[in-house]
Amino acid sequence: MNDNYTKIVNDNLTRLYQDLPQDLAGALPADQDGKHFIFEAFGDRCEIGPDEILLGAEKQTSVLGILISLYALHTTTAASVLEPLKAFKDFPNSMPYAGAFVTHTQQILVPYVTEIIEDRSLILKHLSGHNAPRSIEGDDAFVVYPLPKIALCYIFYEADEDFPASVTCLYSNNAHSFLPMDALADVGEYTSRKILDLVT
Repeated sequence: MNDNYTKIVNDNLTRLYQDLPQDLAGALPADQDGKHFIFEAFGDRCEIGPDEILLGAEKQTSVLGILISLYALHTTTAASVLEPLKAFKDFPNSMPYAGAFVTHTQQILVPYVTEIIEDRSLILKHLSGHNAPRSIEGDDAFVVYPLPKIALCYIFYEADEDFPASVTCLYSNNAHSFLPMDALADVGEYTSRKILDLVT
């Protein structure tokens, strides 16, 4: 499977660099060094080059490499619009991925709600985050940016005597403008995995 992922990443980079957009640095946005583009992704320094994608010092030949390369292929010069936030299921053509999104993005965090709330400052630091809009309710909520133009708003409710703990994840309003729908669902999953890595 890893060989298949590597091929997809390499194919995406080939497509990107065959007709490299002149405004790619502004669209991502990223710092440009020749044919290399540097920005923050999934809590780490990301560098896209003609032959590889680095996240930190690690070459990406897995799902993260695919997501980053797809972001580079699909992002536009449009600005990211945060509000009104959207549930994943409210995006067009999201139905085939909605069930997996709930399981892999929201439910995996439920056992760790208390730890996440306690470590929110660490999460916000690593994922370019900030407090959620005031309109968002919950015991705690915050916004993080796994990719520069894609924001996720996590809303947490701690367990009490009447209800179990719960987690909701909403997307920035036009997140679907910068990635295909299946990849957008995966961004949720891998952001939640990053949060778990930080608190466990």
